[in-house]
Amino acid sequence: MLNTLPGLRPTLLDTLRHYNRQLFRQDLMAGLTVGIVALPLAMAFAIASGVPPQAGIFTAVIAGFIASALGGTRLCVTGPTGAFIVIIYGIVLKYGVANLIICTFMAGVMLVIMGLLRLGQVIKFFPMPLITGFTNGIAVLIFLTQLKDFFGLPIDKMPAGFFAVMDLLRITLPQFDPLTLAVSMASLLLILFWPKKLGKTLPGPFVALILATLTVSLFGLPLATIGSKFGGIPQGLPAFHGLSFDPEHLSDLLAPAFTIALLGAIESLLCAVVADSLTGDKHDANQELIAQGVANMVVPFFGGIPATGAIARTATNISNGGQTPVSGIVHAVLLLLVILVAAPLAAYIPLAALAAILISVAIKMGDWDIRKAAQFPRQDTAVLAITFALTVIFDLTIAVEIGLLIAAVFFIKRMAGSTSVQQLKPEHAVLYERHSIAGKHIPAGCVAYRVEGALFFGAADTVDHIAQEAPEARVIILQLHRLVLLDTSGLLALSALNQRLAQQNRTLIICGAGTEVTAMIRSAHLAAEMGPRNIQPDLTTALQRAEDVLTSGVVWG
Repeated sequence: MLNTLPGLRPTLLDTLRHYNRQLFRQDLMAGLTVGIVALPLAMAFAIASGVPPQAGIFTAVIAGFIASALGGTRLCVTGPTGAFIVIIYGIVLKYGVANLIICTFMAGVMLVIMGLLRLGQVIKFFPMPLITGFTNGIAVLIFLTQLKDFFGLPIDKMPAGFFAVMDLLRITLPQFDPLTLAVSMASLLLILFWPKKLGKTLPGPFVALILATLTVSLFGLPLATIGSKFGGIPQGLPAFHGLSFDPEHLSDLLAPAFTIALLGAIESLLCAVVADSLTGDKHDANQELIAQGVANMVVPFFGGIPATGAIARTATNISNGGQTPVSGIVHAVLLLLVILVAAPLAAYIPLAALAAILISVAIKMGDWDIRKAAQFPRQDTAVLAITFALTVIFDLTIAVEIGLLIAAVFFIKRMAGSTSVQQLKPEHAVLYERHSIAGKHIPAGCVAYRVEGALFFGAADTVDHIAQEAPEARVIILQLHRLVLLDTSGLLALSALNQRLAQQNRTLIICGAGTEVTAMIRSAHLAAEMGPRNIQPDLTTALQRAEDVLTSGVVWG
């Protein structure tokens, strides 16, 4: 059936055609490693979201299996993620766990509809400053909500509002527990400074979890644990529960459900883009949305929480040699075996260690390099700052809505300012002669392209295919004299293209860029990255530079 319905073609079906024992061995090792990484994260995300730890593991098992089996990517791993913590926690406080389950199901339906309507390219309409802004905001909120367990503060439940959290922390922070702080700080330092080489086979969060649990158990330390807080994790398969819809309050759940669906779409497609950049694959965005939707429609029946593509677990899967979606399925099976065999041991896990894991997640999920914001246009920096502030102070929905509005206004203003109407005159033929290919010789081993229009967040991927389109070319020229707009996403796309070509010992030359575009390329240090001689004023000099590179072999300078 999946073969006949348009838009329903899971990547797993294609990879299984030529599957063999060698691929399974690689998938098995990668899946086991990802499962070890996912175990502490799944429990930590669930607890931070205000639900029992088993809800996180059930979600990782069910959603991880379904998304890998039905998804449009080869190596993405799905499960609960840090980005959902703040949203889920707010829904639980306001509407209760039962309505969170309904929201998750509704969000799954929305994701499936988005996929069937072929809205998989929705991520293009979210500029990177906006995504960075709300991602950093979520990271800050995760950090703040974990201070209770990190310091062992006498707080029953953290409030949802930013100012309420800050006020409560101000009052209770002097009452921290030194023993809890020692365990959590030691766990955090171990995670942050765990050697990367060891992390490929033995992840730092897993090691911290084991060592903290052994320390608390062997020495009988009076710390809060999963057992003391939740009574442990039930051993066995997750029980099936029907959904109870309340028609009177269903309309109230539309907004939070849409927030879950929107964030799930953005996170899963971002994860797919990251996976593509690491492997050279090309994902099916619509199929991935459908798979994420089905996963989120199923997990509520087993007490699960919202799930989406997890970038860190996907990167772990790739770096450990995963080859097909089978590695994601293996990770889900491993977590299921943990529930069936080792669930009673989870009762001894200290909450301080889980708080340390989540704080490390918050630190790593944010992009804290302020220098990047200073290098890019002020409008993009403003969008990032406003989205960040709104996410932290209010909520993600308001932040995305206002952030998108501001980004759209800036974009329209920028596009309007770059539009001009000029009367063509005979003498213009002389003025534009240096940009014409007529009468010029393109040397063997060189390919030239003309980029026209706007290279912005909605079209930055138009240059992605260039490296693959001409694999035999040692030099690629991009003519930009008709480029009317370049933004941060476009700069990042050009930088990624240059780095990809440099890894292949090939050279990128940019020529003909206007004054504003050239200024942006230089202020963003792309010119320094490429080499000053690889930024040329026109096509004639660019072709001369290409001749020099092909003759001398000197690609930078």
